[in-house]
Amino acid sequence: MATNKTNRFSIFHRITSFKFAINGLKIFFKFEHNARLHVFFAILTCIFGFLFNVTNTEWLTIIVVIGLVFTLEIINTAIEHLADFISPEKNPKIKIIKDLAAAAVLIASFTALLAGIIIFLPKILDLIF
Repeated sequence: MATNKTNRFSIFHRITSFKFAINGLKIFFKFEHNARLHVFFAILTCIFGFLFNVTNTEWLTIIVVIGLVFTLEIINTAIEHLADFISPEKNPKIKIIKDLAAAAVLIASFTALLAGIIIFLPKILDLIF
């Protein structure tokens, strides 16, 4: 099988691809209001984590659910932009696609909330009582 230059592995191209990902993060945090809301809650959760001296397993859970919410919010945003590009006018099928993507973020957010309740509620109740 013949190889051409575009298929060859290149460290330079791998490093360059990080620029695209970083640019995507810049766009996400600059233009998406939900991103700022997620950052606020992620920071608040981390502050609580330090204040309540959570275990390594609890930290792992916190990190995973925060990452899950951000990942799905970014995918949701990409799907919304793609759907709006494909069909700028209202389209009931595009609405279903966008609603499903938004539902994924909602489920991830509820999962993160439940993880937070499981981790922090006993610690808060111990502090109160």
